[in-house]
Amino acid sequence: MTIKECQTVELSTPSGPMRTHVWRPAAEGRYPGIIFYSEIFQITAPIGRTAALIAGHGYIVAAPEIYHEFEPAGRVLAYDSAGADRGNELKKEKELSALDGDARAVLDFLKADPGCSGKLGALGICIGGHLSFRAAMTNSEVQASACFYATDLHTATLCKTGDDTLARAGEIEGEMLMVWGRQDPHVPVEGRRKIYDVLGEKGINFTWHEFNGQHAFLRDEGLRYDPALALQGYAMTLELFHRRLT
Repeated sequence: MTIKECQTVELSTPSGPMRTHVWRPAAEGRYPGIIFYSEIFQITAPIGRTAALIAGHGYIVAAPEIYHEFEPAGRVLAYDSAGADRGNELKKEKELSALDGDARAVLDFLKADPGCSGKLGALGICIGGHLSFRAAMTNSEVQASACFYATDLHTATLCKTGDDTLARAGEIEGEMLMVWGRQDPHVPVEGRRKIYDVLGEKGINFTWHEFNGQHAFLRDEGLRYDPALALQGYAMTLELFHRRLT
């Protein structure tokens, strides 16, 4: 289906105002809401195209600017060494409680939207994969979460003080889709095994997919992009959302 032009809203969070980008179907109706977490570069053009793709399948997609405390509203970090350094620096500055407050603000926004059916899911890429995992862990109404090559999950090194995300995985009530690239240096095989074992031990409802792909294989920009794997990833994500949220 066709979608409306992306809109922006300013949401109040415990750590300050947060610009959030929203894509939605053009047709009138009530649709499930998806909180969509970007990479460390914030709301880049590839992230916008991914959000539009999901929205065009019948979802309201809300993508917050994850570094809103530190960068001006609308700031996009470049896909280069300087942008990566800045994104990784801010990742260490962010407070864990602020991440949880951000998630709560977006989910409350979606639930209050007249066009939202009340069904909620999460999607995330890179650091966003970790954040979508955490959103499902801290918010029971998130009934489906797709996490692409979630960084820092196996090391518990998100934020300046570290994180308890994987340790609290047993709190997840929804279904999880975990997607990885075997050639991703950020989450080596030992890290993937650790995450897999914890999810199994905690009895989480999850599916697990490993592809011969590099970190950022989903991003339709740069040499690591793999269109065939991206299509498979989107298909699996939409299958999960259609089955659990519609």
